[in-house]
Amino acid sequence: MAIFLSFLLILLLPSANAGWPPSPGYWPSSKFRPMSFYKGFRNLWGPGHQSVDQNALTIWLDRTSGSGFKSVKPFRSGYFGASIKVQPGYTAGVITAFYLSNNEAHPGFHDEVDIEFLGTTFGKPYTLQTNVYIRGSGDGKIIGREMKFHLWFDPTKDFHHYAILWSPREIIFLVDDVPIRRYPRKSAATFPLRPMWLYGSIWDASSWATEDGKYKADYRYQPFVARYTNFKAGGCSAYAPAWCRPVSASPFRSGGLTMQQRRAMRWVQRYHMVYNYCRDPKRNHALTPECWTK
Repeated sequence: MAIFLSFLLILLLPSANAGWPPSPGYWPSSKFRPMSFYKGFRNLWGPGHQSVDQNALTIWLDRTSGSGFKSVKPFRSGYFGASIKVQPGYTAGVITAFYLSNNEAHPGFHDEVDIEFLGTTFGKPYTLQTNVYIRGSGDGKIIGREMKFHLWFDPTKDFHHYAILWSPREIIFLVDDVPIRRYPRKSAATFPLRPMWLYGSIWDASSWATEDGKYKADYRYQPFVARYTNFKAGGCSAYAPAWCRPVSASPFRSGGLTMQQRRAMRWVQRYHMVYNYCRDPKRNHALTPECWTK
């Protein structure tokens, strides 16, 4: 009997070396219907480097231009997801992004919530960077709140679903419905509260994207291609009535994560997180009080 119970526990409990995260037990992406690209978005720049085929969007970067798109309406909270596939091989210096921002409404003083694929060199994995900016810009005073991951799968081989859930109390980043990061609201000074639009883009960030700029974009390997499909955007638009209820990443209407979701998130952060700004001794944590306040 003891041998049987031990065998059962081995089957039910994930190994510390398991290659896949524990089930989160809840799938928020299933609560939102996919929408066509043209229903929810418009081209923002680089129209000649963008194509749509059966609701799948392809954007690419070459020596002449990259490309970007933007949602037709702003949101004050919601669930924002897309299935994305990035290019294999040498992609150093290239950023493929899916993010929320109000930069055009508040230039020089904007909020932003990012999911970014940082390009890589041969034989090395992509880095998935999550980031949160609050009332910052490229004015030299921007404060990034980066957490970076090496995914438990190869993002170049197939589409996977990446999402941001933003509510007035928290931001949750998800990959295939597995929470990988929760950024709670601890104060109005450290949380984005103004309406934002949803964006996607591919562009050359050679100055910092790959190993702090050590490796640059090499246009001998152009074009650099990213594909997006299964777009989902639901929640409270900036024009919604005040009683519009923010969406949740869990069965709890008030938000937060279940114990099972938290367990899956801890697994990802234990085995696949490669950088956490709160643990960086080179950072001035007086500027990021959320790292040490409860």
